Amino acid sequence: MRISGDWLDNPGTQAVLGMLTGAGHHALAVGGCVRNSLLGVPVTDVDIATSALPETVSNLAENAGLRAVPTGIAHGTVTIVAHGEGFEVTTFRHDEESFGRHARVSFGASLEQDAARRDFTMNALYAQADGTIVDPLGGLPDLHARRLRFVGDPDARIREDYLRILRFFRFHAQYGDPQQGLDPDALAACAEHSAMLETLSAERITAELKKLLAAEDPAPAVASMAQTGVLLHVLPGAQPQALPLLVHLEEGKPGSFIRRLAVLTESVESLRLSKAEARDFGKVRDAFSSMDSPAALGWKLGQRLATDALLGRAALLETPPAPDWARQVMRGAQADFPLKPADLMPMLMGPSLGLALSRAQTHWLAHDLVPGKAELLALLGLA
Repeated sequence: MRISGDWLDNPGTQAVLGMLTGAGHHALAVGGCVRNSLLGVPVTDVDIATSALPETVSNLAENAGLRAVPTGIAHGTVTIVAHGEGFEVTTFRHDEESFGRHARVSFGASLEQDAARRDFTMNALYAQADGTIVDPLGGLPDLHARRLRFVGDPDARIREDYLRILRFFRFHAQYGDPQQGLDPDALAACAEHSAMLETLSAERITAELKKLLAAEDPAPAVASMAQTGVLLHVLPGAQPQALPLLVHLEEGKPGSFIRRLAVLTESVESLRLSKAEARDFGKVRDAFSSMDSPAALGWKLGQRLATDALLGRAALLETPPAPDWARQVMRGAQADFPLKPADLMPMLMGPSLGLALSRAQTHWLAHDLVPGKAELLALLGLA
């Protein structure tokens, strides 16, 4: 079986593979690029596995006029820059001893040994420079069936890196068949080790959760996380019930991370969000409990966050938004409040000016942004 694609044919990929195979070493594309190509999903980066030792890879690159960067030399990884692109080239290896995320590795392993240390069977697929697939662990049937399985013993794979628990649910959301359900042995291992997620950094958990919630429909995977106790350890207090309805209301359009996160939980203290993300999350959560109209939310929050607030509130209340909600949000986002401070001066100054503007604004928002300048001045007794 062969695959093809721009990622495989591009000069950078071929230059790195050719540099290694031309010197008598094995070199194959591996992992996500092969998996995605077989699934017809865009390929974002190309990783290469080789029998050549890291020092040899670096020397060959230098002789070929390519730049070698020792980005993970202790684990056998050298980044080769070819034709303006970076390619992670990693020597075949196997674990001698594992310490959670870290391991002491040995080089000189066979392709089969290299494949055996990977996380999931669908990620243990290789491709030669001409696109010929090499499948040392029988991962192709799993990939074609959209069946996510750990390589070998799930318990052993998870002990090597507890983040693989979250990766299991994320990969299922992205590539699995929700009709098949999740592998029971993998679920049991995830449940058994779920408490160990609390030993991981907030940065790693947040990054994985973002990828999970970016899936077209993460709801089945998140529901399984709740059932196994995994969700409790990454988002304490999270409730997944509203997520399926939110995904339905999104109508196949990409769902924002903040929106989906906001319907899952009231608190993000366990995560590491940027200041902007934390601010947006707070605004959306506050809007869930408000009675503001779509237009008022559009004016207060802008189109993006108002959309998050409207769809999230509808999912939590199990009530669809008004048919023209999107148009109303846009109307609000483009609206200008009719009064300016200069309109009230010199009749009002100082604190009284601020109070008057606040009163007029509250009236304007409560009446769907309809009252004009004259009506608002009359309300304040200044007409």
